[in-house]
Formats: sequence, structure tokens, C-alpha cells
Amino acid sequence: MNELIHKLVRKYRTNSPFDIAEALGIHIRYCDLGPTTKGLYYRKLRRRFIVIHNRLTPEWERFVCAHELGHDRLHKGVSRFFMEEHSYFCPGKFEMQANRFAVLLLSEGQPPLTDETQEHYLSRIGLPKEAVLFLTLKQNVSSHI
Repeated sequence: MNELIHKLVRKYRTNSPFDIAEALGIHIRYCDLGPTTKGLYYRKLRRRFIVIHNRLTPEWERFVCAHELGHDRLHKGVSRFFMEEHSYFCPGKFEMQANRFAVLLLSEGQPPLTDETQEHYLSRIGLPKEAVLFLTLKQNVSSHI
């Protein structure tokens, strides 16, 4: 996954999920997704869409866009809705991978500064404070790669 992200950032010269999605031809839409859904990714008639809840903070919009971009890059041809309804496969694995993708993409080229708190680091790179859960995931996974 690290190599995939390095290639994306190098090719598009940005780690902005919005710019990368646009360059890949993914349409981004905003709408009210209710109280529990922050975003979703789907394909329809060979067109790809990222839908972001329209009441999120800019930090969450960015994280959700990166997360859904992760689904596009990592889980081609996989439908979470189909998995939940017609199989015993747990979609949680794909969600964890998409969260990891989002953190790696949004932190690409921006390591924490010496003695920087996680809260300050998240703020500096534009991630929501709740992403601290995924920073731990990033550190655990990176140490095993």
C-alpha cells in the first residue's frame, strides 16, 4: 500500500484526495447521508463516484474523500452492500484498509516533528482529531512492512 500511495503522489504531484480523484475521473458529490454515514463509494455505468456527507468539517471531508479513494484503488469490483447481504465475509477488513490508506495518503511526506504531540500533528496535516485511532494503525502496520 505504501508503494501505491508513493506512486499516486509522485504521478499527480499532490496528496490531496480531491485532486487525485478528479485526475482519475472520479466524480465527487455532496449530499445528506444521515446521522451515521460520512461517505460512500460506488460505480454506476462505468462511472465512479465518491459521495461525501454535506455536514462534515473540512478535515472530515478530506479524510472521507481519502478513505473512499482507498476503496477505489484497493477494492476494485468489491461491493460492500453485496458482501453484507449475500456472504459471510466481514467488510470490516476493507474499512480498516481504507482507513489506513487515508492516513498514509494524507500524511505522505509529512512525518511528525520531534516531540510533536499527536493532536498537533493531526491538526498540522489537516486530519480530524479522531484519526488518532488510525495513526496507531499506521504505526503498527508500518513497523511490520
